[in-house]
Amino acid sequence: MRQTQPEVTVMDDTDLQPAIAAEFTHLADLLAAASGAQWDTWSLCEGWRVREVIAHLTMAARYPEQEFMAELQRHNFDFTSLSNEIARRDAQLPAGQLVACLRSEVMAHWTPPGGGYHGALNHVVIHGLDVTVPLGVPRLCPDETIRVILDGLTRDGGHAHFGMAIDGRCLQASDLDWSYGSGAALRGAAGDLASALCGRSLPGGRLDGAPLRRADPQQ
Repeated sequence: MRQTQPEVTVMDDTDLQPAIAAEFTHLADLLAAASGAQWDTWSLCEGWRVREVIAHLTMAARYPEQEFMAELQRHNFDFTSLSNEIARRDAQLPAGQLVACLRSEVMAHWTPPGGGYHGALNHVVIHGLDVTVPLGVPRLCPDETIRVILDGLTRDGGHAHFGMAIDGRCLQASDLDWSYGSGAALRGAAGDLASALCGRSLPGGRLDGAPLRRADPQQ
């Protein structure tokens, strides 16, 4: 019997803005009640605690475009270098200020250069998972939103941005009706699959199957 693929979730870019705003609100509500120890928990982003992740995620709320570009120029337009500096520096801000940045209207409507609302949604959902997984908190975003993320990371080729290879692999979500591809299976919760597609290292036992590999940089 031929196996049919689940229907792809299609949403116009502008339809995603309410979902983005909701994700920032969910994170703000979660972290408003977080302890100091939770803010200092190591995230899925290597070398960053929860507080560095949130400082990075909310840069646009504190740095108007002109100021940000001046900072970027100081770093010879090396975005990674600037991003790391801001994450380390602004992680020292009071937790309440970082939560207020999550609630800002700027973040609710922010989009990355060239990424549109799809890019913004991926940004907040994946960094949200970077926080919630190590904190032991269930996925914050609804099924419809995580489907959009998974479709973007697989069918739309988003995994390549993170240097991951998915050819010859079948990805299967265990908590909703979603799958992609054929071949050796990797099964797990939808949020964990999304994190793996973005190159995150997850705690053991969360995924069933051989880990995804990095793409050959020479290809």
